[in-house]
Amino acid sequence: MKPVYLAGRGLACALGLTVKTSLTALSRGSDTAATCVLPGESAPSFPYRAIADTQSDWNERACTLIRRVALEAGAERACDGALFIATSSFDIGAVEQGAAGMDYQAFADKVASWLQWRGPVYVLSTACTSSLNAMMAAHALLRSGEVEDALVLGVELSNQLTLGGFAALQLLSPDRSKPFGQDRNGLVLGEAVAALRLSNHQNSPWQMLGGANVVDGRQPTSASALAIVNMYQSALAQCGLAAQAIDLVKVQAAGSPGNDAIEAQGLRDMFQVIPPLVSLKMAIGHTMGASGAAEVALLTACLEQGVWPTYADSVDETLGVNFMAHQPDAVRRVMATILGFGGGHATVVLERT
Repeated sequence: MKPVYLAGRGLACALGLTVKTSLTALSRGSDTAATCVLPGESAPSFPYRAIADTQSDWNERACTLIRRVALEAGAERACDGALFIATSSFDIGAVEQGAAGMDYQAFADKVASWLQWRGPVYVLSTACTSSLNAMMAAHALLRSGEVEDALVLGVELSNQLTLGGFAALQLLSPDRSKPFGQDRNGLVLGEAVAALRLSNHQNSPWQMLGGANVVDGRQPTSASALAIVNMYQSALAQCGLAAQAIDLVKVQAAGSPGNDAIEAQGLRDMFQVIPPLVSLKMAIGHTMGASGAAEVALLTACLEQGVWPTYADSVDETLGVNFMAHQPDAVRRVMATILGFGGGHATVVLERT
């Protein structure tokens, strides 16, 4: 089986339009939240971490962002390989502007044409875990030798359907995301377009070792502590690692009162000594199907450049977990986790080579 490396990355999010500008904003502790208002009289408004740009047409905006991010990741070196498009909302934003009804095949064809992609194209939509599952699917193809290069593209752009759905479920914070916070009161949504170029050819300090996706749909809008444990155990077994080999865990920790507590329980149940923890959602928002790729791109860059997020709110001591206030020393192996609707629990394991 062939090794798989993270050969390139690109990111547009609320922090910035590139990985570099996002790191700069994160290091300054910039507050990027904008207000998003639901349609209708006396409708509530919520903070929303949007990408700062000026294009109003959904398709034109999506095309510009996807091309920009793919170029940053070096997608031209992989365009004969496999393209994995990960999203939970597809182009519903274009439909809301009056475009033709949503067609998943048409969306895939549209994105592939924007990138002038020549290889096979796959679309994954597993709610919030979409782009981590896309990473695992790409990893399987690359490991087997079926392709030598792949691009995982996470796309999540603003639309009223997603915002309205989360608001109706009373899952949104009225002020800000407070990961594992004592006064956490909901999550904050955000936009992101992220690209991860994976390759059999080593030109990167990061190797993807594997991952796992465990589905427990008994609670379709919340996580399961048992499934979290099973997810971590499955991923470690696939990679041939023991729990103590993990130096850092990027957690979901979106600020949900219930889910944050369940995730903390899963961490306590899994690890005798909980590794250092980090969360990025207070900086870029919960970017749904793009969140896995976006947070992997940002986290690996943080670890390389010595940039670390800051947390404005105190952690709930009853959860039995805490965040690292600074970058831990000698981080070699990282687990990046996303928990999502439908009972999806996904994590990938990266090793710094």
